[in-house]
This record gives sequence, structure tokens and C-alpha cells, in this order.
Amino acid sequence: MTPTLATTMTAAYWCVLIAIVMPTLLAGLAKFTSGFRPKDNHNPRAYLATLTGWQQRANWAQQNTFESIPGFMAAVVIAHQMGGNQDSIDMLAISYIVLRIVYGALYIADIALLRTVAWALGVACIIGLFFT
Repeated sequence: MTPTLATTMTAAYWCVLIAIVMPTLLAGLAKFTSGFRPKDNHNPRAYLATLTGWQQRANWAQQNTFESIPGFMAAVVIAHQMGGNQDSIDMLAISYIVLRIVYGALYIADIALLRTVAWALGVACIIGLFFT
């Protein structure tokens, strides 16, 4: 029997896909709640740079989330290649995703100290993947 995508994708690999989509959701939240119009899509970065308040923070959360994806992706792939414990890999990957969601919510709500804690715990999950 040939393996299918559903049988070969671990929870951690699904988390990589979720991580890739998360910045788009944050950018959409920033854009489409602030009066973004199709003409603004000619220069979306300039438009996003004009935002203020929670929409600006949603954009900043989007940027930080993009920055964290490469390390997370590498850690998941390396953990799998090294034959790490699958339950541990999945738990750390899911924890990373949950923490990134919490991070985004705290960033948008402007709760800086807890946001930093969520960020640090997310980084700890990435580091932990290297030691599973």
C-alpha cells in the first residue's frame, strides 16, 4: 500500500504548514480591519507602515512570525531526520504553534511582558526540537 499525505504527515509537519499560514492571517487582520483597498495592494508594505494601534501591532506580529518560521521548520525537519521521539517532536511543535498564537494575541493586545514570555517559550520549543 502506497503511503498517502495523511498517513505520512506527522503532527509536527502539519504544524509547519500552520506556521507558514499564520503570518498571512495576521497580515489579513491588519489590512482588512483598517480600510485596506485593492489600490493599496500596489504597495502593501507602505500601506502597512501607515497603520497605528492594534492593526500596527498585528502587522508587527506578522513580521516576527515570518522571522521565526525558518528556525522552526529546520528544527522540525532535523528532529525527524535524527529519529527523535515522535511524541516529543509533536508536543514541542504543537506547543510552538499555540505559543505563537498566544504571542500574536498578546502583541495585538499590547501586553508586552507576557508577549515576551510567550516568544521566549516558543524559542525554547525550537531549541527543544534539536534535543528530542
